[in-house]
Formats: sequence, C-alpha cells, structure tokens
Amino acid sequence: MPHHSRLSAAVLTATVVLSSLLAGCGDDAGDEDLTRQRLDWKDCPSPSQDQGGGGSPSPLPDGDAWQCATMKTPLDWDRPDGETIDLALIRARASGPDGARIGSLVFNFGGPGGSGVTTLPAFGQDYARLRTRYDLVSFDPRGVGRSAPVRCLSDRRLDAYFQQDATPDDGAERAELLENTREFNAACEQNSGKILPHVRTTDAARDMDLMRQVLGDGRLHYFGISYGTELGAVYAHLFPKNVGRAVFDAVVDPTQTSEQGSLGQAEGFQRALDNYAEDCTSKAEDCPVGDTPQDVKDRIDRLLKDLDSRPIPGIFPRDLTQTAATSGIAQSLYSKDFWEYLTEGLEGAYDGDGRVLMVLSDSLNGRSENGEYSNLTAANTAINCADDKPRYDTAYVQGRLPEFRRASALFGDFLAWGMLGCTDWPVAGAADHPDVRAPGAPPILVIGTTGDPATPYEGARRMADALGEGVGVELTYEGEGHGAYTGESSCVREAVDRYLLDGTVPAGGTVCS
Repeated sequence: MPHHSRLSAAVLTATVVLSSLLAGCGDDAGDEDLTRQRLDWKDCPSPSQDQGGGGSPSPLPDGDAWQCATMKTPLDWDRPDGETIDLALIRARASGPDGARIGSLVFNFGGPGGSGVTTLPAFGQDYARLRTRYDLVSFDPRGVGRSAPVRCLSDRRLDAYFQQDATPDDGAERAELLENTREFNAACEQNSGKILPHVRTTDAARDMDLMRQVLGDGRLHYFGISYGTELGAVYAHLFPKNVGRAVFDAVVDPTQTSEQGSLGQAEGFQRALDNYAEDCTSKAEDCPVGDTPQDVKDRIDRLLKDLDSRPIPGIFPRDLTQTAATSGIAQSLYSKDFWEYLTEGLEGAYDGDGRVLMVLSDSLNGRSENGEYSNLTAANTAINCADDKPRYDTAYVQGRLPEFRRASALFGDFLAWGMLGCTDWPVAGAADHPDVRAPGAPPILVIGTTGDPATPYEGARRMADALGEGVGVELTYEGEGHGAYTGESSCVREAVDRYLLDGTVPAGGTVCS
C-alpha cells in the first residue's frame, strides 16, 4: 500500500468489507442560506461503488429504518458564497421518549477515506444504548464515498498497483515504485483535480459545524474513532465554544509529522504481531504456524522473502505477492477478532494457497468480491497529502530504513517506502501536524488502547495534553485492537455511556482492563 503516507486507519470500514468477503475561529461556519437548508430524509439507497457497494442497510433492531439525506456545503470555504458540493448523511432517530433526546451524536470512523454512511449501520447495534438519547448520525466526508468522491486509477489498474513491489531492493525496483506513485497521483489530478485542494481536515471540520447548525444542535456532540479523533480535535480547535460531549477512541497522535506517524505505526504493528505470536503459542493446543513466538515471526519473515521472488496463487487470476501478503497480515492485526484469520491465512500460504491473506489484503484496500474498489485509497491519499506538508524522496527513505527496520523487521520497509505516497502530489500540504489546542472547550474524553497497532497508545496522552488543561481527559484500556468502545471492555463502554448519556466525566487517568 505504498500510496499511503501511513497504513490506513479505516479498520471499521475494512471490517465491513472483510465480514462480507469471508462469508463468501469559534465563529459559526457557513453562509447564511446554507445554515437554513432543510434536509430531506428518505430511505437509504444501496451504497455506491465509491462507498463500497452492497445492499441497503437493514432496518434497526426495533424495526425503524435508517434514513439518508444530502447537505450542501461550500466547495471552497474561503468562498462560502461560491460553488457547493453535496455531502451524504445517514441517521437513526433517537429511540427513547421525546423528552430524553439530547440531540444528534455525529460519528466519524476514520481512514481518512472511510464512508460513515456505510459504516454506521454495520455497527449500529454497538451504539444502541447511545441511541436512547441521541439521533445517531454519520456522513461521508468531502472526497469520500458519495460526497464529491476523489477518483484516481480504474479498478483494473488498482489491481496491478496493489500487486507491485512496495519494498524495493535495488535501483530498478525503486525507480518503478516511484513511477507507479507518480502515475497514481497524476490520475488523481486528472480525474479529481477540482476537489483535491479542498479535502483538508480543516475543510471537513467546517462542514461539521455547518452540519451541527443544519441538524438544529446548539453544540456538536461527537464520537470520533482513529482519524476521526484528529478531525474532532481540529474541530475543537476551530470551534471550541461549539463542542458538546465528545469522545475520541483509538487516538491519532497530533504532535507527529507523517514520518513520525509511520514510524509509530511500524512499532505498533510489530507490537501487535508480537502479541499475536505470544497468544498463538501460549495456548494448550499446538499453534499451527510456529512453536515459539520467535519461530512464528521467523516463518512469516521467510514466507515474505520467498514471495518477493516467487508469488503463490491468490484469488484467481491474481497471485499473492510480498506486498499483498504484508497488507493482509497488517489488516489482521487491527483486531484480536481477526487473529484466527491470520492463522488460517498463514497456514494456507505455507501450503501454497494465498487466498485468505489475499482476502485480508483486499479488505484493507477497499476491494469487494466483484473486483470493484471503493474510493478509500484515493480519498485516503488525497486527504493525507492535503494535510501533511512533508514530501519525501527515495534517497531520504533509504537513509531512514535502518531506524524503520529497528522498529519492525516485518513492517519497517513497507511503512518507510509508504512515505513516498505524496511525492509529486499536485496540492501542497497544509502543515507538519494539525493544531488541536482548544482552550475554552468542555472536557473531551480521550481513550488509548495499549495494544493498538494503527494509532499507538502513546498518542492518546499527547492528544490529551495538546487539547489543553481541563479539556483532554485520558482513559486507558489495557487490551488489544484498534478502538476500545466496541471491544470486550464493559468498563470502557460504561465510562463512555455515562459521559455521553449523563454528562459524567470519568476521572482523568482512569484505567480499564
């Protein structure tokens, strides 16, 4: 996945694909008129290809239907009276009695590039308690899904793109990787040039403030996961007085450059792999992929080296390459629930069958069974490159390889070379890292998970500190996976529910295990 400046944190979106594959300023934003628009809520259509395809969302457990609408927002927030684009929204009306309703609770599930319109219904049952007092609302941010989607390469060319060697070993392979990256980025400009300058996180945050007003809420109540924590923090910086009750789960470190973020991910994914290997070999029954934790990792290392020169059959007509296998392993480490698929995938690959690792790789890249891609990769690249100022070249990456390899023997090269993703991007990046200082905002609950591979735990403390005194309230979950609220911890769930439903802020430094 070399176009990413980092591994996408859109695990929840990828989970939706995976389950189906394995089953078979402070001022109000916006122009006066746009704040007065009325949303026309209707039954939801089937998701578009850009959103990931599939059927319309099933009714909620109580029989209520999900409703969808579009909201107009300025293409260019510097010209709020100019051209508009449509943002896709979804909601489930609050299920409790009228007097109990607090307002809307807006979700962003991350990526960047994940469709909130398809992800929220897939996880709707996990938020049933929150729905007793809130309308649950999500959206496709600008550039994503049905909201002025960024489009780059065709499906056929994306298949080839994801098969390429993303960890080059010599000059010819380095030149080819750079050429492929430039081709991808040129295709984005050719197909989506008009939207590319306007997909920064600050633009999406302004959209959310318009959304707050259009939904009729005095304050934005918000639940951000993964990249959604960065979006929520940028919102809090721009509109501190408009923040309501807000929860950040699986927290992006706002103090890091894209390079530091990639290095942190190398450490995080290595830690998750170590934990997987430990877990597999510590069970009473034999671990089918190694006798000791080190043996598990040595065998994976050998597999990837072999695949570099000799791919094995994947999902016809595609082979499982070293790059696809690495992506598949990374995808399986986002959640402890996927570890069994990693074991299954490795067992298959050792026997010359790459299908399961290929399914995992496809889900990370937003590819559905019919060979169509969502626009996850295109949007992820466009948003990261519009946000992140640094641009890296091959000589720079080569110089950084030793440190990345020290962080992770398995993922170091993969994530280091991924830093080329914004090379020759047509739009300049906004900053080294986002500004999230939010003096005057109410308490924001910041949840870090100790075994999180994609947004390593250390970032939660840095986010809480960066938001400012009296704003960031840190809660630690001692466990595995990317995101704690939908995981195994009733302690985390109860703390979040008490805060969002009753306004009770947990004590800073609370630890759940």
